[in-house]
Amino acid sequence: MKGKIKMIGMDLDGTLLTSQKELTAYTRDVLRRAVEQGIVALPATGRPLSGIPGELLRFPGFRYAVTANGGRVVDFRSGEILYEELVPVEYARKVLEVFYRHDAFREIYFDGTGYAQEDALQNVDRYIEEPPMREYLLRTRIPVANLWEKFEEENRGSDKVQGLFVTLEERDLALEELREIPGIEITGALKRNIEVNAAGVNKGRALVRLGERLGIRREEIMAFGDGSNDLKMLKEVGTGVAMENAKDEVKEAADYIAGLNDEDGVAKFIEAYVLN
Repeated sequence: MKGKIKMIGMDLDGTLLTSQKELTAYTRDVLRRAVEQGIVALPATGRPLSGIPGELLRFPGFRYAVTANGGRVVDFRSGEILYEELVPVEYARKVLEVFYRHDAFREIYFDGTGYAQEDALQNVDRYIEEPPMREYLLRTRIPVANLWEKFEEENRGSDKVQGLFVTLEERDLALEELREIPGIEITGALKRNIEVNAAGVNKGRALVRLGERLGIRREEIMAFGDGSNDLKMLKEVGTGVAMENAKDEVKEAADYIAGLNDEDGVAKFIEAYVLN
């Protein structure tokens, strides 16, 4: 693969970042070397743009980001939206109605920013066990007094709709209801979450479209991931790489397996198989 890969899309949580949501010095060095060799390296995440670490947005040579599971692709240097495929308001309303019937932390993304209800943010530990993920949500979400009122006030397509559930049972009940709604793509990345995009949206499709814009063929694109929302990405691109800590179904979809996210798995794989 050395010399053949021209674009690398990387999931963040459980993939590029450690469990503490950090980018190690070794990983930074490998990414720097990749950029210097002309490789387009970019986040490919379920997060909104506002949730991408500033360190990555400022990283020398980084310019693009696939966000909201592929619902929005941005050139964050220029501020240009290169591609977006939003959840139509009528479908987002149906999804929120399902989430409101269950014990869930609900959030919705508009224009690269995540919004959540203020009282839910104050009790986020009911829905998220890991302190780093709780801290990330508290740091990056805009609190609103009433999420439903915010949604109706916007009355337009959204990047993504997400629910974080108090139990697996609640999540599974919501999943059953959501599967009856046409026009949506259902995935998840955490233990008890559901992420909803417009039908057909996934990170891999977004990476391929960005590649077409930049003159990069599908076969020249590599992607790394660990969660269910990465599964289609690994199948769509030329080379799909799952993390050792990935879900089994994600590993089965991958061409290769990298090391653990807490042991610089992405960087070690790039250094060994991609860099000249």
